Amino acid sequence: MAGRLAILAGSGALPALVLAANPGALVVTFKGVEASVSGCEASFEKIGGLFRLLRAEGVERICLAGAMQRPALNPIRFDTKMLALAPRLLKAMNGGDDTLLSLVVQVFEAEGFTVVGAHELVPGLTPERSMLIGVKPGKVDLTDGARAAAIHAALSPVDVGQGCVVAAGQCLGIETIQGTDALLSFVAQTPAHLKRGARGVFFKSPKAGQEMRVDMPSLGPETVRKAAEAGLAGIFVRAGSVLLIDRVKIAAEVEARGMFLAAWDAP
Repeated sequence: MAGRLAILAGSGALPALVLAANPGALVVTFKGVEASVSGCEASFEKIGGLFRLLRAEGVERICLAGAMQRPALNPIRFDTKMLALAPRLLKAMNGGDDTLLSLVVQVFEAEGFTVVGAHELVPGLTPERSMLIGVKPGKVDLTDGARAAAIHAALSPVDVGQGCVVAAGQCLGIETIQGTDALLSFVAQTPAHLKRGARGVFFKSPKAGQEMRVDMPSLGPETVRKAAEAGLAGIFVRAGSVLLIDRVKIAAEVEARGMFLAAWDAP
């Protein structure tokens, strides 16, 4: 794929992975936003300046990598470009993440940049359909996985979350704005009798309509540890649709815990 790449970097391990696979990329961080790699600093309030920087550096492709909290914006500091975009962006910021991120993609594309996902730039970042790490899921695990997938599909259109935990057909928790760690910590407190003798599974998948180039779900070794602490038998992730951050460490953690991590490819 032609054209220089710019990595708009947030926190976490993903920006470094993308940079390692694309060493010639321009790294851009944002004022007031935590970033795990260093680079040129830009400001959301002066987005016209960001566009000028990208063009001056010969950038044609953009990758948003890493977690970014929504910044506090001061309209007094807006440049001309941001003033023009502000009504649409501020309205989107009052909605869900899907709405805001889809608009961000539209803004960059309108400026002539191509937005690409981290999974397009780093080989092996998403699970293939046949992926199975650790032990083989049992019949109860597969049944619980199907139940979790059905619950996730039902909630997905209302932009609730990317994960669900099920044991013996019972939903023990769903992922909400607090995130995966909060969900698994909550599940860890579930009394044993509510699990009906099953260990349970964690199911992770994108929501309906999620902008996969900039907001694909991710999973790392810490998620595996949290799932183990919650007593779960394993984790199902949607094939091709979840970022595996450091697959080697994930695999080591899964195997050490006697769990499974399997790709889910059913509807």
